[in-house]
Amino acid sequence: MSTFIAAFVVLLLFFVLMSVGYFIKHKAVEGSCGGLGALGIEKACDCDDPCDKRKRRMAAEEERREKLAKDRII
Repeated sequence: MSTFIAAFVVLLLFFVLMSVGYFIKHKAVEGSCGGLGALGIEKACDCDDPCDKRKRRMAAEEERREKLAKDRII
């Protein structure tokens, strides 16, 4: 029973630490392999023209990059 409690506490601690990291950095958890970007694939679909949802997401990402570049301290 003590092994179960210890494992549960360790797991709970990891979840708490990951959530604190998310709140501080405002960045989602990512894989280390790079996903499709590591293969040189820009998007998951095979269409030539991105859909409206993807275009909005790309515009929001560009706005965020510009804002971060403008507000950069260092």
